[in-house]
Amino acid sequence: MNRIDRLTAMILMLQSHRVVTAEQIAGHFELSVRTVYRDLSALGEAGVPIVAEAGVGYSLMPGYHMPPVMFSEEEAAALLMSGELCEQFGDESLKQSMRGALLKVRAALPDERKDYLRRLGDVVRVWGPGSRSADENSLMQIQEAVVRRRCVALRYDTGGKGKAIERVVEALGLIFYSRHWHLIAWCRLRKGFRDFRLDRMKEWQVLDETFLGHEDFSMVGFLQDCESDSEFVPVVIECENWVLERVLAEMPARVVEKEVLSNKRTRLKGEAYSLDWLANWLLGLGVAVEACEPPELRQTLAEAAQKIVALYRE
Repeated sequence: MNRIDRLTAMILMLQSHRVVTAEQIAGHFELSVRTVYRDLSALGEAGVPIVAEAGVGYSLMPGYHMPPVMFSEEEAAALLMSGELCEQFGDESLKQSMRGALLKVRAALPDERKDYLRRLGDVVRVWGPGSRSADENSLMQIQEAVVRRRCVALRYDTGGKGKAIERVVEALGLIFYSRHWHLIAWCRLRKGFRDFRLDRMKEWQVLDETFLGHEDFSMVGFLQDCESDSEFVPVVIECENWVLERVLAEMPARVVEKEVLSNKRTRLKGEAYSLDWLANWLLGLGVAVEACEPPELRQTLAEAAQKIVALYRE
């Protein structure tokens, strides 16, 4: 990125945040803080009204807005790709918002870039199992509850066991993993932070009630705490090399050591979050993988295989 483009992008960053620090700008553009100071000084000399608050950060003077900026082909294409991901992994509320945003992007493009985007849209697709939630229009409303710090009343089926329990939670964050959207919230019933899968929320309602506290809550910190609190189980897996890439990308375990064997196989040592979860996943690869350790994992797979054989023999 040349300096003119960087200065323009820096104005847009200031315009899109209430306040931003020099360190945040430096991290975003991968610059030194000293370079950021020089760029901010250059913008000020060019007439951009930047307000500096000691110990707080930088902001634009209220009322200042940069004229609309034209999207480049690459930026428009990135938005279209985001829209394809949204179509696959978002619910109906998120899809509708993204479709509306993309219509506005297309309307702002010159004809040649519209044609480029149309051709790209004809040849790009995201394919795979998407997410499901209890209500096809839940995601944007729950997202708003997180931003507005509102409480959510819900009936939640813990563990998918078919028994829903009523509770009120204080919505703090949203995260997508394991092909599902999850609400991270403070549960007043359990008196602690909990992870609620949206497709297990049988009924829910965003309340008018807002909540106080949790100012120090961090999604990154919450996820790190969850990982550190988990009791990982050491495992050893051997797999044929043709499935190695898939195993490394998808296996529900952290790989800590890899050893290439002489018989076109690879041995992986790692740590599993759940042996049952890992066993069910390994079954899908058949004889291309072998669980070597621990013995409990081998036993679980053997019992599952015997049940499968009995089922089809009958």
